[in-house]
Amino acid sequence: MQTTFTEKQLQDPAIQRSNQILRSCVHCGFCTATCPTYQVLGDELDSPRGRIYLIKDMLENERVPDEKTVKHIDRCLSCLACMTTCPSGVHYMHLVDHAREYIEQKYKRPFTDRALRWVLAQILPYPMRFRWALIGAKLGRPFKFLMPDARLRAMLDMAPKHIPPVSRNDDPQSFAPKGARKKRVALMTGCAQKALNTNINDATIRLLTRLGCEVVVAEGAGCCGALTHHMGKSDDSHKAAADNIRAWVAEMDGDGLDAIVINTSGCGTTVKDYRHMFRNDALAKDAARVSDIAMDISEVLMQLDLSEGADKGMTVAYHAACSLQHGQKIKTFPKDLLKRAGFSVVEPADSHLCCGSAGTYNLMQPEISGKLKQRKVRTLEAKNPDVIAAGNIGCMMQIGSATEVPILHTVELLDWATGGPLPRAMQQDRRPDREVPILR
Repeated sequence: MQTTFTEKQLQDPAIQRSNQILRSCVHCGFCTATCPTYQVLGDELDSPRGRIYLIKDMLENERVPDEKTVKHIDRCLSCLACMTTCPSGVHYMHLVDHAREYIEQKYKRPFTDRALRWVLAQILPYPMRFRWALIGAKLGRPFKFLMPDARLRAMLDMAPKHIPPVSRNDDPQSFAPKGARKKRVALMTGCAQKALNTNINDATIRLLTRLGCEVVVAEGAGCCGALTHHMGKSDDSHKAAADNIRAWVAEMDGDGLDAIVINTSGCGTTVKDYRHMFRNDALAKDAARVSDIAMDISEVLMQLDLSEGADKGMTVAYHAACSLQHGQKIKTFPKDLLKRAGFSVVEPADSHLCCGSAGTYNLMQPEISGKLKQRKVRTLEAKNPDVIAAGNIGCMMQIGSATEVPILHTVELLDWATGGPLPRAMQQDRRPDREVPILR
């Protein structure tokens, strides 16, 4: 694609990067075949190719974004299926992230939009605030019919039936390995996940220590910054990311780390991109060090001696989170691990398409998100699975809200298969335990 940025514009590192990306696009349209919003809406401007044209025009002309441009860019899930499909290697993720930051700086949204986005940015990345919000949503759900905005109704629907108690395993501390130490790793405990499902981190700690890892929850680490990053709120996202970088580098320079383990794939995609996010920052070297050892939990487990398990007589439908298969290019490891543990693994049709969760997308674009959710659930249930497995809390909440099939994180199944407790989602009484066992 030909671009006409001026020399002055190209002095901006963000414009430089977007120019590189734009010039790599050859207009082929392969991306339209795998773009979920184009599949649902059938509008060229709701495809990556259409959005690229809008972004190019907006950036080149330095114009204030108009309502049309903002609408179509807001509709993008950032699922990154287009990046998997693209034969030219167009790095759409960096381009759309730049566009969102530009829109956040230049465009004045309607008051209700600004208010909703502010609320999400002030609540979701903070586990205790989010817990209180979930309690409020549960109390307000019977009055959902009074809400005039579909986005508010979606927020009320987000609250799970049971909110688990706080897990003290998420506090800064170290968990000793069972037997000889093979690795020392830092576990990113996250933000929303700590409020929605404490079992995931608990199972991850049990599994890693059982396989010979010392697991550290670093002081000062928290939200990865993805939620605000994808809203274009770069100051907020960079602050959260910088806190993580400093916390993990302190561990790296202390007793050392072999890996930073991330069990929420949306967070993993962002942490692995810290190198790019901080490329022109004083933290550039430390950010690159963090990105270099950031690993999805499935990557770490493939390096450890997970034993072959007996046939469990259980069919697991594996849902491939977009941030894992497209963002991190990890496609086989979770399935390989589940098979090794003794599960029969099946995949739904069109497994490359998004479930519609996409961070805050299911809250901000509930109609499109709902259509994608129903399609994903239909394809998963068509496999008649005993359980559904995924590697991202957002996907789990999205899919779990529309199916009676138990949905678990991959690590919960692997933990159970190697000696851990039966996952709560598979128990007949799914009420949260009164006490969360402390593992240290």
